Amino acid sequence: MELLIDIGNTNLKWTRGAPQAGIPLEPMRSLRHHGRLPIDLHATWEAMPRPQRVRVSSVAAQGVTEALCRASCAYWGLEPELVRPRAHHQGLSIAYEEPGRLGVDRWLALLAARRMTSTPVLILDAGTAITFDLLLAGGRHLGGLILPGVETMRQALLANTQIPTVQPEEVDDAWARDTATAIAVASLDAPAALAERLLRQLAAEAGAEPVLLITGGDAERLRLRLQVDSLMVPDLVLQGLALAPA
Repeated sequence: MELLIDIGNTNLKWTRGAPQAGIPLEPMRSLRHHGRLPIDLHATWEAMPRPQRVRVSSVAAQGVTEALCRASCAYWGLEPELVRPRAHHQGLSIAYEEPGRLGVDRWLALLAARRMTSTPVLILDAGTAITFDLLLAGGRHLGGLILPGVETMRQALLANTQIPTVQPEEVDDAWARDTATAIAVASLDAPAALAERLLRQLAAEAGAEPVLLITGGDAERLRLRLQVDSLMVPDLVLQGLALAPA
């Protein structure tokens, strides 16, 4: 049994399993880390049976990753294996000339998508940042785009303008009649509209209808604003981590 850990900018997610050995992944668990290991995580891991391996994907500050490594050594005597992107693996070829400059979470999501479907794919990962990655059916990564996340976008707007501090109110309307609602709607509709545009561009490039996979903490909020079909995969990065090379 492997312990798979995805440390994002805001959340720490983990699961156990070994799909390549026929052991399916357990339901994903998640906690906000606030730049350190959450107390609840220590309590959970102290009671956890010793895993055979600990594999980690991290885009968080170095201190969080280092604290996790110390905890793994203390609880199980295991040094975590930090996964890094590769230019080519399991039929996936990434577009970046320097593989290390592609976020490891994006690379793992691409690995998982490559395994899940043989059609072109657009991956939308809605977290602290919102990333988009385009993948052709043959496994060639075309590249991607990055936006501020929903909350990051809202905070940046309020911090850099004279708009009074407001609590955005999310509604189903297409437009708003007050400032708070205008910010809330636009910060969701902007990435949703970009996703729809990228889907059209990917369909034209691939000559086939692509699948839209959505993951990340704000996936559900964005999915509700989309006018196209999508598939939510909350543990997409962890699925990719299970496929990554040792």
